[in-house]
Amino acid sequence: MSTRVYVPADATACSLGADPVADTLQGLDLDLDIVRNGSRGLYWLEPLLEIETAAGHIGFGGATAGQIACLFASGIPDASHENCLGLVEEIPYLQKQQRLTCARVGITDPLSLEDYADHGGLAGLEVARAMAAADIVSTVTDSGLRGRGGAAFPTGIKWQTVLNTTAEQKYIVCNADEGDSGTFVDRMIMESDPFVLIEGMLIAGLAVGADCGYIYCRAEYPKAIASLNQAIAIAGEAGHLGDFQLEVRVAAGAYICGEETSLLESLEGKRGVVRFRPPLPAVEGLFGKPTVVNNVISLATVPIILARGADYYRDFGVGRSMGTLTVQLAGNIKQGGLIEVPFGVSLREIVEEFGGGTASGKPIKAVQAGGPLGTYVPSSQLDTPLDYEAFKEIGAMVGHGGLVVFDTDADLGAMARFAMEFCAEESCGKCTPCRIGSVRGVEVIDKIRGGAEPDDNRILLQDLCQTMIDGSLCGLGGMAPLPVLSIMEHFPDEL
Repeated sequence: MSTRVYVPADATACSLGADPVADTLQGLDLDLDIVRNGSRGLYWLEPLLEIETAAGHIGFGGATAGQIACLFASGIPDASHENCLGLVEEIPYLQKQQRLTCARVGITDPLSLEDYADHGGLAGLEVARAMAAADIVSTVTDSGLRGRGGAAFPTGIKWQTVLNTTAEQKYIVCNADEGDSGTFVDRMIMESDPFVLIEGMLIAGLAVGADCGYIYCRAEYPKAIASLNQAIAIAGEAGHLGDFQLEVRVAAGAYICGEETSLLESLEGKRGVVRFRPPLPAVEGLFGKPTVVNNVISLATVPIILARGADYYRDFGVGRSMGTLTVQLAGNIKQGGLIEVPFGVSLREIVEEFGGGTASGKPIKAVQAGGPLGTYVPSSQLDTPLDYEAFKEIGAMVGHGGLVVFDTDADLGAMARFAMEFCAEESCGKCTPCRIGSVRGVEVIDKIRGGAEPDDNRILLQDLCQTMIDGSLCGLGGMAPLPVLSIMEHFPDEL
């Protein structure tokens, strides 16, 4: 009987040498069944080689092609091997998580429908097909599921608007243009569990009466694009798509197209610029038709909500922050990777217990939460619970769940400049506060850091930031000042 060995095909694992590991295993004179799974998100251990045993999967971290011959010299290694990490499920980093959205990520064969169904897949779709559209929307609304963008808009309310809007054609659009620094969970889901995204979009179509969907995926994710296209073809051949038409469209590399109206412009073949609102995309979206625009995490969470019920999901988390959050740890962090935990866990627990502190071993100076437009949370606020309301109280945002860690050597004045420079580079140019304000922001910061009338220029910078917040058409110009203002508040000696 062959022994099943798992070698991740995840993009990060492959960049660290997973493909040569798999190739070397194939050449061994052993009866091995090699499965190219996704990553479980323990990126500091990649490539993480897993061997299936009667007790569960045992792991060997940081595997290299050169180590394989030695590791398998006496046959298939077991848990007694000196390099074995033990049972993968019992690694504290994984054991302390509560995975709902990412329940299968890193566990199943990404392109096996049988494996997907054996691990709970398609159960939500089966439930949804027996429900009325309004009841599906009510279930999603009652679950408390919210979007993972800056606005954290309730998913069910958006679906209700599309359901209530009369039109011959409606669309489901998945925003997979994951461009925030320190974020990678969308990529992981698309590469490692693509069927869950497809299932979520099919349920959304049933809920609002849409029969056509598009996944707008960033061009920098070739593995995800290939995985999605293969998964769509497999699901179609198996009859799961029914009359629903689903396609992957490749983005053109513009950060602004992560904003939903710019995305829709790009999807229509136009230049990606922000639209005036109203009308909302839920009323007049893609090609002027009612459109649900949700990100990967929201849509990938819908199947478990339908399968297990709204109460099951809502009972995780705290207050109005219901369910779980997929947190991505990046930057100067010892144990970078993906965790999924209920809302309410403190930042300190995430970066110190899960993340292991800084990679440099120096104290944490700040954590930027929510991407390049997120505020810098100082070490004095690390005990803040990671939930929408608590973050709002300290002027921060949860966003996509990305956390970028900085140690005491970090030059946060330079990071403030980067925020404005990033906005200047990525602005679509439609509104003046963003287009001009970001350029002037870089200039004023350079003057302050150069010692030119620093007090007066700090006042000018604060006024400029407020103008951008109040006058910009979308979140790019409206949020780019937030990291700058947070640095001015918490680290006044640096800006």
